[in-house]
Amino acid sequence: MIIDFHFHVGKSEQYLPWARAWSSKYGIDSDAILDKKTISQFLATEGVDYAVALAELSPATTGWVSNEFVADFCGGIPALIPFANINPFVISRPAEKLTYYVQEMGFRGLKLLPSYQYFYPNDPFLYPIYEKAQALKIPVLIHTGSSTFKGTRIKYADPLYIDDVAVDFPDLVIVQAHGGRGFWYDRAFFMAKIHPNVYLEISGLPPQKTLEYFPNLEEEADKIIFGSDWPGIPGIKKNIEAIRNLPLKEETKKKILGFNAARILGIIPSSIQK
Repeated sequence: MIIDFHFHVGKSEQYLPWARAWSSKYGIDSDAILDKKTISQFLATEGVDYAVALAELSPATTGWVSNEFVADFCGGIPALIPFANINPFVISRPAEKLTYYVQEMGFRGLKLLPSYQYFYPNDPFLYPIYEKAQALKIPVLIHTGSSTFKGTRIKYADPLYIDDVAVDFPDLVIVQAHGGRGFWYDRAFFMAKIHPNVYLEISGLPPQKTLEYFPNLEEEADKIIFGSDWPGIPGIKKNIEAIRNLPLKEETKKKILGFNAARILGIIPSSIQK
């Protein structure tokens, strides 16, 4: 089973001009692929069984891919697993709204974008959101590490801020998107190591360099999750093959490429992994 834990489903008109230029630099016609008639075949061709489809409410940096759009797009497509986005500066009563997103709209996780939306992940004003996510038993994917996107404020993306959240919400599943990319690979890895419910997701990183960034990866094989960050990368299948070619145990590769994510998402019971 292959699960892509980081898959963007926004149409080009939903992004700012510079973001559209970024996603098109690889020659990917994402608008053609992001169609209910073609998306399932595309994922199958890339070797992906499930993909986490992300909403994004970041008008200051990338654009506006609404939760409503993502819920509608994912409807009737079993391979897509929708994750809502809450921008705490534009959504009132966010904890209450999260309940609605999950129970009424079918979202199965939450994405937070601190460096695009300008907040520290451990700010107390976010705690009602974490409390609700923990009660709903959904994972929270938090952007960590650097970004070259216009308007990004990297200071908000330090994985160290996740430590407070993991301590105060010990049953909340937290996934660090991009593994602390750039500045904080070691810090993100350590967060995953010391907190039982904190994971490290490797989207947006050159997969062939995974062991350069995380030389002790195999020690935490149960905590590493594959993601692509498509369409910001040239090919999902190519990245999957790069992971398969790493000098790791076959069991570790299976965990990274799908089993760890499946356990978090409730797709398969944890006993299958063993």
